[in-house]
Amino acid sequence: MGSRLVVLVSGTGTLLQHLMDECAAGRVPAEIVAVGADRDGTAALRRAQSAGIPTFVCRVGDYPDRAAWDAALTRACAGYRPDLVVSAGFLKLFGERFLAEFSGRCVNTHPALLPSFPGLHAVRDALAYGVRITGCTVFLVDAGLDTGPVIGQQAVPVHADDDEAALHERIKEAERVLLARTVAEMVSKGWSVSGRTVRFGGTVRSGDARKEGQR
Repeated sequence: MGSRLVVLVSGTGTLLQHLMDECAAGRVPAEIVAVGADRDGTAALRRAQSAGIPTFVCRVGDYPDRAAWDAALTRACAGYRPDLVVSAGFLKLFGERFLAEFSGRCVNTHPALLPSFPGLHAVRDALAYGVRITGCTVFLVDAGLDTGPVIGQQAVPVHADDDEAALHERIKEAERVLLARTVAEMVSKGWSVSGRTVRFGGTVRSGDARKEGQR
């Protein structure tokens, strides 16, 4: 039986769609068992529903504070018994409860080569700085803003005539491939974390992730 993935989304769902396609083709040996969002009516949710994947929505405004929202999100995700939680364009920071539950087994993507240019404006910041090479990063989520251990990265050259939209589009193309490839390696080989170093072929593998992902 393949690994179980819960994917969290906020927007159009292009990262989600590529991951869905790769799972369906067998190139990612995993099943997306649920897709969750922080808002109703997104294109990403419609993509999941069209594919027959269960969905749920956990809106911050429905709870008295962020801690209560974080607890509800944690319960919703945990109910699907995921081996790995994938943040695919999910535009909310996770809280203490979520991180305690899914430490070591929640991955996120970022449109820059971390630790350079963290935050919401990574592409704009890279252009403003004048770098010749940027890219994307897949990393394990921790309590900081884009500060978790790096799992994989892909370089993307900056062209002389690039504006933010053109560069971001090329980064997103690389990001989709990198995310699916990284998830495939994690669920097929397992992974381990030592300090800030993530290695494939470690102690965490498929269903064992629920037991060992927090070590």
